[in-house]
Amino acid sequence: MSSSGLSRLLLRTTAPLHQRCFSAIATTSTTTTAATLFRVKDAVDDIFKERDCNRLVEKFKDCSKHYRFRCKHNVYDHAVRQLAAAHRFSDIEEILEEQKKHTHLAKEGFYIRLITLYGRAGMLDHAIKVFDEMPGLGSDRTVKSMNAVLTACAGGKDFDKVGVLFRELPKKLGVKPDTYSYNILARAFCEVGSVDLAFSLLGEMKSKEISPDVITFNTLLDGFYRGDRRSEAEKVWTEMGNYGVEPDTSTFNAKIRGLVAEGKTAEAVKVLEELESKGLKPDSLSFSLLVKAHCEEGNLEEAKKVLQELKKKDMQPNRLAYEAIIPALCAAEDLNRASELCLEVLNGNRLISVEVLQDVINRLVKISKDKKAKRLVELGSAKSYYYSNLKMPKSSFFDFDTTFISPYLDLYRFRSTHAE
Repeated sequence: MSSSGLSRLLLRTTAPLHQRCFSAIATTSTTTTAATLFRVKDAVDDIFKERDCNRLVEKFKDCSKHYRFRCKHNVYDHAVRQLAAAHRFSDIEEILEEQKKHTHLAKEGFYIRLITLYGRAGMLDHAIKVFDEMPGLGSDRTVKSMNAVLTACAGGKDFDKVGVLFRELPKKLGVKPDTYSYNILARAFCEVGSVDLAFSLLGEMKSKEISPDVITFNTLLDGFYRGDRRSEAEKVWTEMGNYGVEPDTSTFNAKIRGLVAEGKTAEAVKVLEELESKGLKPDSLSFSLLVKAHCEEGNLEEAKKVLQELKKKDMQPNRLAYEAIIPALCAAEDLNRASELCLEVLNGNRLISVEVLQDVINRLVKISKDKKAKRLVELGSAKSYYYSNLKMPKSSFFDFDTTFISPYLDLYRFRSTHAE
């Protein structure tokens, strides 16, 4: 699982605090006029649209003075992601340290939020610094903030640090690790290939009377299937039954992912059918894995069918599906459909590899579809800083940007085609 998946483990443990972390730290009247709410919405929208990092930082700091703005957690995530993508880590520190001006009534959830944001930016030292400062700032440190630090380490790919802190912090803080703590540690072990060590945690948890949950088993299954160790994965299924833990859609997705990695698409399809037979609903990942499988087998038509079925179920393809089928469409020279899916990605504010988008743009220009290519470049740049490096290439024939003469080229081709 990716670092974002690790972050989700934490969010499940800290949701109540996480949701209150900025809103509970200011004294203000609960009565706010509709006009004020509208102005805050405008401010948030303005930050989402801002592409200049210097202006983003100044606007963010100014807006942070307002209680209602500090309740808008998604704008914090967006700002940190944009600045991290631009490698503006000092700016991330600037806007997050600014939040400490509002700590006079701050509780643990406030600092968990800061730790989480620093972790998402890969700024592990800053995350740990916030954790270390908490007692001096009048905040308790419980297993929840410990989990925040563990997640920050895992998200920053410092998996060794996860193990060290997991053993040190409970003694230092006088807290007992919970199921989520062990889930983070198990994921860290799996990420470095120590799946057997992760599996051994079940025994440790049992000795400490800590019950594993479905995430624990999904983590182990994912680790074994990724390592092409299906026989060991079957033991995890057995242990899951012994503990009375019911599988969920993610459990079956782990198995589907493993089969797809082995090139066993037919078996993966059967697992999807088994999932549905047990009354579970496949999710976007279930179908996206099959899209990837069919594309890798060269079965583009079947991949298209799965993509269509996914959309019929009111689901959206995920990054995995787009990054599999768009290159497959390009290889099949179906650039019209490939560019349509790129527009779908951009208009839906989704993220896929810049390289995948740039390849479509390059191919469009190569066949003189400059208008379509330019639209992708402009839309990408307008939608997200992540896509700001998209380039409009020069025409391979004329060796300069043909955007301004595309209408004339189109007219020339039309006349040539219809010439007597």
